[in-house]
Amino acid sequence: MASGGCMKVIKYFLFLFNLLFFLLGAVILGFGIWILVDKTTFIAVLHGSSSSLRIGSYILIAVGGFTMIMGFLGCIGAVNEVRCLLGLYFTFLLLILIAQVTAGVLIYLHRESLKTELSDIVHEMIVTYNPNDSMNVSSEATWDYIQDTLQCCGWDGYQNWTQNPLVANHTDFYPCSCVKNVTTSEGFCNSTAANLYSPGCMKQVEDWLQGNLGIILGVCIGVGVTELIGLILSICLCRNIHNEDYTKVPKY
Repeated sequence: MASGGCMKVIKYFLFLFNLLFFLLGAVILGFGIWILVDKTTFIAVLHGSSSSLRIGSYILIAVGGFTMIMGFLGCIGAVNEVRCLLGLYFTFLLLILIAQVTAGVLIYLHRESLKTELSDIVHEMIVTYNPNDSMNVSSEATWDYIQDTLQCCGWDGYQNWTQNPLVANHTDFYPCSCVKNVTTSEGFCNSTAANLYSPGCMKQVEDWLQGNLGIILGVCIGVGVTELIGLILSICLCRNIHNEDYTKVPKY
């Protein structure tokens, strides 16, 4: 009797974890789509220059969709006590956990090269910045939005803009998004260096990451713990299912 009650608790706990996984997959899927279609934040600046970001967004979409399917199958396997679905769920969940750990290690090991690549992309965008160029208007508008919103100028500082030919050929000529207290953030404005935002956008981005590091780590740890609990519960339930009845599986 106690064993049967324990099985029910495990079964419905596993159902709840799989429901959580289904929702988590939906979040990952939505995040991947957001990265792919975003046109108003720093992500949009990198789209035109970094194929890695586009590939990463497709990977997130695939992982999110796969996680939703896995969570759905896990829910059916838990509620209807189907060992093959639980075994499939365990295998997929273990593979995802291994992939996440591997990706985290690779990102950590290559963090300096990723930072360098990001700096190169932004510097190239600054050098080629031209509000009159209709081919890159979306990227330039996004960068203006970032500088205006974060109140920063250039990547390391406003001196980066002297590498732009339009700025280099003029005196006291900078993007309006760099200038304090202006009515527009598009195009170029006449301004002295003293009236520009002093911090570079790299510092502002790093400050944002540092300020949200606890949240990012908390989410990563929470996902990992959830996956481990799901693995343990699926093993326990699978080992205690002896007489599997496929007639309980819903027919669609």
